Amino acid sequence: MRQLARKRGLVFGLAALIVLGGALTLGVAWRYRHRLRPAYDMTRAVLDGGQIERTADYRNVLFVHHSTGHNLIAQGNVRELFTEAGYAFWDHDYNPTGLTRPDGTPAGYSYNIPHDNTDPDGLAQLFAQRAYAWPVNALSGALQHDVIVFKSCFPVSDIASQEQLETYKRYYLGIRDVIDQHPDHLFIAMSPPPLVPESTTPENAVRAREFANWLTSDEYLSGHPNLYTFDFFDQLAEGDRASPDYSTLRAAYRPEVEGDSHPNQLANETVGPRFVEFIIASIEAFRTADSG
Repeated sequence: MRQLARKRGLVFGLAALIVLGGALTLGVAWRYRHRLRPAYDMTRAVLDGGQIERTADYRNVLFVHHSTGHNLIAQGNVRELFTEAGYAFWDHDYNPTGLTRPDGTPAGYSYNIPHDNTDPDGLAQLFAQRAYAWPVNALSGALQHDVIVFKSCFPVSDIASQEQLETYKRYYLGIRDVIDQHPDHLFIAMSPPPLVPESTTPENAVRAREFANWLTSDEYLSGHPNLYTFDFFDQLAEGDRASPDYSTLRAAYRPEVEGDSHPNQLANETVGPRFVEFIIASIEAFRTADSG
């Protein structure tokens, strides 16, 4: 009996150690989950890479965005319109949300946009990454797709000085240099959306329009055949120079919550189809020029 009791004690002791060890492992994993998540995402992205097929006619589209882009997709019928036109439309939201498949289901992992930052400096960091054959970083993940659409969100449109504007331009010139290195991909930049009047100043808003105009100008685009710009800013901003709201989010496109610069459902329903049309037209123009 004593021998049996000893054996039982050993079994229970070992079981307790296993449970304790498991709990400690889980505790460490939870404590360092933010450090472990990128490794998990990278592994999932590599394993899933075979399912993301590039096409000869540029029908695999990736849109890198945050909340304004999310609303444009959801309320602007964007995914459905791309699907109807025969395109595979993927999108990448904030890193915790990550990649969404063309059928609207979560891929379950993120490409890990550097610091989850899509402001001009963050996009510059993204494009400065080394490109690998496997999706081991954000740029390499994006390059699995034929067409990469990217945008900053509305805080970028509060441009407080000419120096800040010139800094934004330098970031985008650096991005353009990287784009030139990937002539077998099509890149579509988007000008940032405007702010509501109470979140900016008239002077800052005009500089935001100047930035949008530059992104769509020949100065930025000419001589770079695989780079196009969708003027998201102009689609949403008040264009009447005599209006006190010039270059801010149009009154009809403002949400009910004061100070919120997210374009409302009417804005997204209006601009969504135009966005899809522009992307498809750009692909066709690029494909035609490429084949010629």
